[in-house]
Amino acid sequence: MESHSDMTDRPIPVHDNAGHRRFIERLTRRVVTACGMAILLVMMLLLFWLIWVVVPLFIAPGFQAESPIALRQSNEAVALGMDRQQKWGWRIDHQGSGRFIPLNAEPTSPALMLLPGRIRASASMDNHSVLLLSDRGTMVLVQPDFTSGANPRWTFPLGDTPLSSGEDNVRHFALAQSAEDSWQVALATPSHVVLRRLQAQRQPAVTYRLNISGVERLLLAPDGSKLYTLSGTQLQVWIVGSGEPRLRESLTLAQKPTDIRLLSGGTSLLIADERGIGQWFDIASGRGPQLRFIRHFVDAQWQPLMVTEPYRRVFATLSPQGELRLFASKQQGAILSRQLPPGAQMAQFAPEGDGLLVERAGTWQHYRLSNPWPDVSWRSLWHKVWYENYPEPDYVWQSTSANDDYQGKYSLVPMVVGTLKAAGLAMLFATPLALAAAIYTAWFMTPGLRRWVKPAIEMMGALPGVVIGLVAGLWLAPRVADRLLGVLLLPLILAAMLLLCSWAVQKLPSRWQKRWRTEGKEVLLLMPLLLLSAAFALWAIPLLEQALWGQGLAERLSADYQQRNLLVAGVAMGIALVPLIFTLSEDAIFSVPASLGQGSMALGATPWQTLARVVLPAASSGIFAALMIGFGRAIGETMIVLMATGNTPETDGGLFAGLRSLAANVAVEMPEAAAGSAHYRVLFLSALVLLVFTLVVNTLAELVRQRLRQRYRQWEIQ
Repeated sequence: MESHSDMTDRPIPVHDNAGHRRFIERLTRRVVTACGMAILLVMMLLLFWLIWVVVPLFIAPGFQAESPIALRQSNEAVALGMDRQQKWGWRIDHQGSGRFIPLNAEPTSPALMLLPGRIRASASMDNHSVLLLSDRGTMVLVQPDFTSGANPRWTFPLGDTPLSSGEDNVRHFALAQSAEDSWQVALATPSHVVLRRLQAQRQPAVTYRLNISGVERLLLAPDGSKLYTLSGTQLQVWIVGSGEPRLRESLTLAQKPTDIRLLSGGTSLLIADERGIGQWFDIASGRGPQLRFIRHFVDAQWQPLMVTEPYRRVFATLSPQGELRLFASKQQGAILSRQLPPGAQMAQFAPEGDGLLVERAGTWQHYRLSNPWPDVSWRSLWHKVWYENYPEPDYVWQSTSANDDYQGKYSLVPMVVGTLKAAGLAMLFATPLALAAAIYTAWFMTPGLRRWVKPAIEMMGALPGVVIGLVAGLWLAPRVADRLLGVLLLPLILAAMLLLCSWAVQKLPSRWQKRWRTEGKEVLLLMPLLLLSAAFALWAIPLLEQALWGQGLAERLSADYQQRNLLVAGVAMGIALVPLIFTLSEDAIFSVPASLGQGSMALGATPWQTLARVVLPAASSGIFAALMIGFGRAIGETMIVLMATGNTPETDGGLFAGLRSLAANVAVEMPEAAAGSAHYRVLFLSALVLLVFTLVVNTLAELVRQRLRQRYRQWEIQ
C-alpha cells in the first residue's frame, strides 16, 4: 500500500490544450465572420431585388416598327383599328367598303360593302362601334368582331339595313355607347343639333332637338352623359340624361380652337389652339362641377393627326413631317418622341395602348409600343398632382386592385408624412419615460431593486406589436375619446407633481432626506402621488368637463376628431418603444466607468451634478444610439399603426386625424395588388424607401455604438 507522501510526490500530468483552444477560436471567428457576410449579402440581394422590381416604372416607353403592309387600294380611309392581340387590322374607306387586313403581311380578306355611297364615320371612344353616315342621309352601325373564329367578321347591332338619319346637311356627328345595346348619336346641322338614341331591334327616334347653330366641333362623353359643342370660341357643355338635355355651362375661349378631343373616361378635354394643347376638366364648386382650364402640355402643338388611347389618358400628335410625340395626362411634357416617315394620313392606337397603326398612301405601318404605366413618374410620386374633379393639386393615394386601365393615384407623400408623424410622436412620448427610467435605474436605484425593475421593463419588449395595436384600437381609443382633455393635461400634471415632490423633499429635515435617499425608498412615496395625479387627470377632469359644458372635448371637436388617430398611435407605439430605449440607455449609463463618478463626487460634486456633467456626457453616444435604434423601430412599425390610426392616407391631418404609414400601406395593399401592375411596383418602391431609411438609421446608430466602445476602452486603459 502506497503512503500518502508517495501520492503527493507524484507529478500531476498536465495536458496542453492551447493548440485545441486556438483552433476552436479560429473556427468560431471564421463561422461568425461568414454568418455576418451572409447576412450582409442577403440584405444586398434584397435591396437589389427591390430595385429590380421598381426600375421598370421609370423606364422610357419603347417603340418598335414592324414590317410595312401594302394596302393595294387607293380609296381614302374614314376609320381604322386593330384587335387586342394586334393580329388583324380593319379599315373602312370613304366608299363604304370594309376590309380586314392581317398585320403579318398575309393576303387580305375580301372587302364587304357596309353602306353604299360616299360616307363619313364616327367611332365610339373604345373604337369598337363605328357609325357610318352616307351623303344620302342614311346611316348604319357596324362593329368589327374578332371572337367569331380564325377570321374576323363585321356585325350590325341594329341590322344591316341602312337607317335614315332624318336630317339633311349634317356637318358633324358623334357616337357614344351608353349601354350594352344602346347608342347615343349627336347630329349637327347648320341650324341645330339632334340627339338620337339607337337601340337594338328598335327604330331610331328623335329624342331632343337643341337650337345650337354654327357648330364646328361635336363630342359625346364615352357613356353619352355629356355633350360638348364648339361654335367659334363658344364652348357649351350639355348634360344628357333620361330627360331633356340641360345646358350646364357656356364658356367663351380666349382663342378659337383648331381641335377638341376627349381623353379616356370623358373627364379630361383637350383643346388645341395657337398656344398649344391645353387640358380642361371639371372641378367641384358651389354651383356643381365646372369645366376649367388646368394647364398646357409642354412642347405640345396642334397637328392634323391627334389620336387618343381608348382606355387610358394618353394621346399622340403626328405632324405631316412625321414627328410623333406621345403625351400622358399627368406628365408635364412628351414621354416619347420619334421621327417617323412623312405623309401620315390617319392613325389609331391599339385597344390596350400597346400599338399604333399609321396609314400612309397605299401602305400601313404597324408600331409596337411599350408604355405600361404612363401616369407614373417621379414627379407624380413626390409632387402635388391635379386630378380630375379635385378642386386643386394635392397629394393623393387612391389605389385599385384592378388592372392599369384605371388611373391610380400613387403619391407616396401621405405615407411618408404619416410614418414620420407617428414615429415622431411615439419618440416624443417614449423618450422622456425611457430616459428618466434608465437614469434612475442606473444611477439612483439600489442594486437590489434594480435586479427586479430592469428585467421587468425589458420583458415589456416581448409584447407583440399586434397585441399592442389591438388593445390600442379596441380599448385605448374609445377611452382616450371619453377622457381627451385629461389625457392631454396628464403630462403637465405629472411633471408638476414631480417638481412639487422635488421641492418638498428639499424642505424635509436632513436626516429624513438621507434616510430615504440612501435606502432607495423614495419610490414608495412618489408612486402613490403619481397614481393619484393620473387618477385626477383621467377621472376628475372629465367629470368637471361634463359639469361645465355637458360634453367632452372630443365631442366638441366631432368634425375634426377621429377615434383612431395620431394621438392613440403615438401612445401605443411609445409603449412599445420604451423597453428598447430603456434597455440600451440604461446599459450605456451603467457602463460608464465608476471611477469617473467617484472622482467627481470626491471633488465635491453632488450626485445630480455628477450625473448631469460627467455621466450623461460620457454616455451620450450610447443614449443617442438607443434613440436612433428606437426611431428605426418606430419607422418600421406596422400593426400598431395599422390598427390604431384608421389607416387613412392623409397629409394635412393633425393630432386627432388618422394616418397611414409606409409599412402599414404595404401590409394592407400588397395582397390585393395585381402582380406586375403599377400598384404592385409602387408598393415595392415603398418597401425600398422604408428599407433604405431603416438601414441608414441603424447603420448610423451602430457606428455611434462602435465609437462608444472605443471611448470606453480608452477610459479603461487610462
